[in-house]
Amino acid sequence: MGIRRFRGMSVYVVMGVSGSGKTTVAEALAKKFDGLYLDADDFHPAANKAKMAAAIPLTDDDRWPWLDTLNTELQRHAKDKRCVFLACSALRQIYRDRLARNLDGLQFIYLKGSKECIRERMEARKDHFMPAALLDSQFAVLEEPRDAIVVSIADSLPHIIDKLSAQIAR
Repeated sequence: MGIRRFRGMSVYVVMGVSGSGKTTVAEALAKKFDGLYLDADDFHPAANKAKMAAAIPLTDDDRWPWLDTLNTELQRHAKDKRCVFLACSALRQIYRDRLARNLDGLQFIYLKGSKECIRERMEARKDHFMPAALLDSQFAVLEEPRDAIVVSIADSLPHIIDKLSAQIAR
């Protein structure tokens, strides 16, 4: 498959609670569109990862520098000719606003799923710093986006990628 050309913005944030499939979907989209995949978790400082591993929810004061780093990274890559797909929880509107700062047209992709489905996924994961014990806090903080592409995680991965690809390639 050749490189696809797009009209408009080519920076996407694949968002949702932990365990919703952000990494899997963002990686698959980056591969399909010959784009760049970034994982927001890779940009967390060690202190944030330690808190989450200890089942201590992050505070906004923990998140602001991390979100600013992500925004800087997205701005840097927005100048590239490749699509960028960032896997990031982006649970609150204020976080999404911070991520989108100076990135006109950035598009959010919301992976929506039930707490029960996501808890099962999280409990099946090995070697991930985010424990299932924090899932309730993630849903408590979640503000569903008003302006995102929304896809159900109940569908198969190929179906999710096909559905998103059709919307991205418009």
